[in-house]
Amino acid sequence: MFDRAIKHDLLWSSAASEAVEENQRWILTAMHRYGHELVTMLWRILGNEQDVCDAYQTTFLHLAHLDGGQKPRWVKAYLFRTASNTAISMLRQRVVERKTLSSMTQTGEEEPTAEVDFDARRLAENLRSHIAQLPEHLRDVITLRDLGELSYAEVARIMGVSTGTARVYRCKAVQMLAVWVNDEENR
Repeated sequence: MFDRAIKHDLLWSSAASEAVEENQRWILTAMHRYGHELVTMLWRILGNEQDVCDAYQTTFLHLAHLDGGQKPRWVKAYLFRTASNTAISMLRQRVVERKTLSSMTQTGEEEPTAEVDFDARRLAENLRSHIAQLPEHLRDVITLRDLGELSYAEVARIMGVSTGTARVYRCKAVQMLAVWVNDEENR
């Protein structure tokens, strides 16, 4: 996904460069120079596309807000240390969540209340209706990948597209769904 963006110069367009203040352009340079290596490292640690995207974004946000936007002396070292710490924190959070869930089931705590159950059902129905509104190619990717739990390679083979295209379609679908669900919640 990252390689495709670089090849098509989507991340480094002149519009993006002009929108960034002069003293922050070094961040775009760092993204361009180390982004691929960083994504590779995060994939090895996290193994999950959404977590990789979250860790990548968090890393560059830390970098942008470091000491009022000052450029660190060793950008690559800071970048990779921040990314690895972010990924480790995410993994630790998963462990805590699993332990909490496990302890709840072992101690026999009550099941979620009817109100929580109703909210979950309403959210699921809402999400299904939004999935149905997606363009067919995006809906197919979401259905096969997320609901059918197929790999990107299998989704690509079924749809007759490349694996990268399947990933891009899923990303677009998730973005559209997030906007729609968010808009509905804010009403």
